[in-house]
Amino acid sequence: MVRADPNCREFARVRPEGQQGAPVRARSRSAVVASVVLPLSLCLAQCGQAPSAGGLAANVHPTAMRVADGATFDQRFPAPQFTDRFPTPSERLPQRQMSDFSPKPVATAQAEPAPAPYRVASLEPEAPYKRPATQDSLTKLISMKSSAFPYYGDNPASGRPFLDVSKGDRRGHRSLSGRVYWQDETYNDSHVLVHIPENFDLRKPGVIVVFFHGNGATLERDVRERQLVPQQVSDSGVNAVLLAPQLAVDAADSSAGKFWQPGGFRRFIMESADHLASLYGDPGAAKAFARLPIVIVGYSGGFLPTAWSLDVGGLSDQVRGVFLLDAVYGQLDKFASWIENHPSGFFVSSYTHYTARHDHDLMQMLRDKGIKVSEDIDAPLRPGSVVFVETGEGITHRDYVTHAWTNYPVEKILTKMAANPAMKVAQGLPAAAKTR
Repeated sequence: MVRADPNCREFARVRPEGQQGAPVRARSRSAVVASVVLPLSLCLAQCGQAPSAGGLAANVHPTAMRVADGATFDQRFPAPQFTDRFPTPSERLPQRQMSDFSPKPVATAQAEPAPAPYRVASLEPEAPYKRPATQDSLTKLISMKSSAFPYYGDNPASGRPFLDVSKGDRRGHRSLSGRVYWQDETYNDSHVLVHIPENFDLRKPGVIVVFFHGNGATLERDVRERQLVPQQVSDSGVNAVLLAPQLAVDAADSSAGKFWQPGGFRRFIMESADHLASLYGDPGAAKAFARLPIVIVGYSGGFLPTAWSLDVGGLSDQVRGVFLLDAVYGQLDKFASWIENHPSGFFVSSYTHYTARHDHDLMQMLRDKGIKVSEDIDAPLRPGSVVFVETGEGITHRDYVTHAWTNYPVEKILTKMAANPAMKVAQGLPAAAKTR
């Protein structure tokens, strides 16, 4: 029989009366059971007071907590720790939504990063707009009211109406050769080829190149495709834009149309500035385009609108350079007057035997005025340079815009112009910008 001390201080083993002794194994088993059950019952009896592990140990004598192997109860059965499972009184449980328990989609591809701001190579780190990047979007045929035709005014050479022939409802013009060209076929195209190279930057010094084509030409077939004028402007690397108005369509006629009129060239540039700004991507830049210096390139029959634009066009001071390609067929006084009155501009005339006589006459007129004339195209092109370049046999007039004293002469003159900082006309771009 096992008796417990009322104070739970220790266990006493007493033999029952009438028994001489119990087996040793039975006594040992009873002692072990008592040593485990009795402390647990004491612990459960005090659970209502929720004591801490330390408080429970303080209420039980240490000798009563020892077991056979010498370890205490707290060592064998450590109190559970819940601090990592439940928040403290100062903490709050995170609020969860039903969507938090929904299956998450598996990502199939990494999202592309947002595009970086459009940057340019010089002056400003970011451009406020992004221009179209394709060549087609930078070259347009645009109809303009101020282009050369249709024209219903007088012919300055005769003082008579330009359309001086009629046949029923049709009206036409009789050329110097006596051939009649009809208005609805030859003088009714108001398109202008407008070209902005991809690297053009209006914030840099720039220039407008105006190209007057020769006889028997159209803008697409000849100026763009055969003579490669837009490509030459782009390949020069010069910060330049191009305007090329349609003159007489595919005809042996050099009529200037609206460029004969006082202020006609100025009106053309003002209207073109609006279209340039729109194509550039900044409609508010029209005034900046209208103020750009101008270089006029005249080929063959283009000499006539070139001469009249210099004489009565209204922007002679804004024209900083004139380049004639086998084009001195007349109007020598107008060219000589502009050269004399604009000593900071440059004048270059490249010619074959077709125009050699007129070029020599113009050179003599200039020398008589005390103006220095050079026949060395390899010399630097400076403000006030007046250069005449004769090309030898084997150079054809038809191919002169691409094959003169050098291949691609428009490109070469623009490059020479921009290479001299004293010109203050246009800033050349790095050689890497060139495509040829």
